[in-house]
Amino acid sequence: MRPIGINPIISPDESARFFDPMTKSDIAWESNDTFNPGATVYKGQIVILYRSEDKTGVKIGTRTSRLGYASSRDGVHFERRDKPVFYPDEDGQKANEWPGGCEDPRVCVTDDGTYVMLYTQWNRKNARLAVATSKDLTHWMKHGPIFERNGIDLPFYKSGSIVTHVSHGRQTVAKIGGKYWMYWGESAVFAATSNNLVDWTPLRTADGKLRELIKTRKGFFDSSLTECGPPAVLTKDGIVLLYNGKNDGGDNRDPRFTPNAYCAGQVLFSKDDPTKPLGRLDVPFLRPMEPFEKSGQYVAGTVFVEGLTFFRDKWYLYYGCADSRVGVAVFDPRHPGPGDPLP
Repeated sequence: MRPIGINPIISPDESARFFDPMTKSDIAWESNDTFNPGATVYKGQIVILYRSEDKTGVKIGTRTSRLGYASSRDGVHFERRDKPVFYPDEDGQKANEWPGGCEDPRVCVTDDGTYVMLYTQWNRKNARLAVATSKDLTHWMKHGPIFERNGIDLPFYKSGSIVTHVSHGRQTVAKIGGKYWMYWGESAVFAATSNNLVDWTPLRTADGKLRELIKTRKGFFDSSLTECGPPAVLTKDGIVLLYNGKNDGGDNRDPRFTPNAYCAGQVLFSKDDPTKPLGRLDVPFLRPMEPFEKSGQYVAGTVFVEGLTFFRDKWYLYYGCADSRVGVAVFDPRHPGPGDPLP
């Protein structure tokens, strides 16, 4: 459920300034849009890393994105830093990140306290899913595209959800069969495995094609895209993956939902075979309902889930609202409630 009177929790800020390494100038780095956050817990507080855009472009995909930092003691009221903690810089990833920037983070943490962030590098030619690591969510090491060091360079790929689990009250990265697992992709849901959380190998079919685990469905809310959301969660019943379903704008769409709208779905994979889907929601559990979820940069309506974290026995889900603001929804396992009603 959405906490009453709380959302949106992050909105654009014209006053925050930052010296930009690309333009060598002082800019209002989060003045146009703030959306699509990753989330985790650090030193007893929830931290969200949210995507921000300046006013250098004229539409989606033409501005520069950086990641801002906000922290909260209760999961719903946040304090923001006035400068981004992750951005396109004079570093080894310049060719992949200039001028479009760093987009759409998903964040998780290992048992030893290493934070792993998957994010999209956008140079306005190709989108690549990249990885960075940190011990404090402020100082980051960029490792580059996740498939590159294995000799794989796909032309366009994004949206990675590493499998996690809850142990002793903490949500941390899980291993299955001795390997780390990740779901990724937007045109379909694919999978990849890793031994170190930095270098990943995508799963393929016998004839060498990327292996599709689920894909779009004609006549459903996810008829155009099935884009992976926050870190997946390994449970006693299987692996729960939240994903962002985009409704088709044409004849394949679900007529109950706005054409091209993004809603949030769920799929359950086998814990013994992470490639095997066991069940999938036919309707979204979260959909654009509030005015700020249906107005902004993306007027068709968007709830884009990216940040999921377990905190004080509840699940906090952070999402982008119409590519313009950040919202939160809370799930209490002790008092479960229904998802959003159908239109």
